[in-house]
Amino acid sequence: MSHRFKHIILLLTTLSGMVGFAQQDPQFTHYMYNMSVINPAYATDSPGTINIGGLYRTQWVGAVGAPKTVTAFVHSPVASRLEAGVSIVSDEIGDVVKENNVYADIAYVFPVSENNKLSFGVKAGATFFDANFNGFQYSDTDPDPAFANNIHRVFPNVGVGTYFFGDNYYMGISVPNLLRTKHLEHQDAISTIGVEEIHYFITGGYVFTLSENWKLKPATMIRAVKGAPMAFDLTLNTLINNRFELGAGYRIDDAVSGLAGFYITPDLRIGYSYDYTLTNLGSYNSGTHEIFLLWDLNLGNGIGGKGFDKSPRFF
Repeated sequence: MSHRFKHIILLLTTLSGMVGFAQQDPQFTHYMYNMSVINPAYATDSPGTINIGGLYRTQWVGAVGAPKTVTAFVHSPVASRLEAGVSIVSDEIGDVVKENNVYADIAYVFPVSENNKLSFGVKAGATFFDANFNGFQYSDTDPDPAFANNIHRVFPNVGVGTYFFGDNYYMGISVPNLLRTKHLEHQDAISTIGVEEIHYFITGGYVFTLSENWKLKPATMIRAVKGAPMAFDLTLNTLINNRFELGAGYRIDDAVSGLAGFYITPDLRIGYSYDYTLTNLGSYNSGTHEIFLLWDLNLGNGIGGKGFDKSPRFF
């Protein structure tokens, strides 16, 4: 088997697992700004505003076959107490595995009090899974039969979530994929290496106003999946003059992160993060980069209608 192919298979094994380990969904450092992908109940309760976002993540730069992920979403209130959107996740591992997830999301928002709201959401869509083993040259006499044929499959899926939020905080519980699927089956005594397990997410964040021009924004995400250790993300951002954002993150026993963001206009935000790997994989990569773009298209008040004198949307 070629040296490069061995590295990619090692990475696939790390990500997907052999017997006893589950495949993990893509992870994000800017999870607080990518909530539509994680939780279908995510809501902003901002009538007349279309929320548009995109994120690009290149993980473990320098490692052969390292993952690359792109997400995009469009989300908006569509009626009284009703919000809807579309979310897309495209994940690629080397030149071998490509997975595209396309979902429609809908959420119903209940006013709990004057400043607090509770929403319930559902997402439905499909996963388009492709594994292409062409182009590899084997040093072994007989190629591994597990990689003899390319794979092209479509898996339907649904997800649910709930989201409790106010002007300066949010809490969410979600299961974005309720259906368990197998990408590579167990055949001829070959163990499955692509089981899509059910993922459970708990998210939360709060904004502490220290002064008119200085706010602290702690956030957390807990992710659980059968057959893999529970993952904890802790992030602390500071917002300065409602325009500049700096922060740090820690994914327990996995990585530390630095985050930065900037409001180009009151409605247009761009951000960047860098993850430094703490595990033994750190010896084989130079870190992880992530970029996001958020645009709140205000249809009611015109361009720049919010003004910098008003606090922007925090999450």
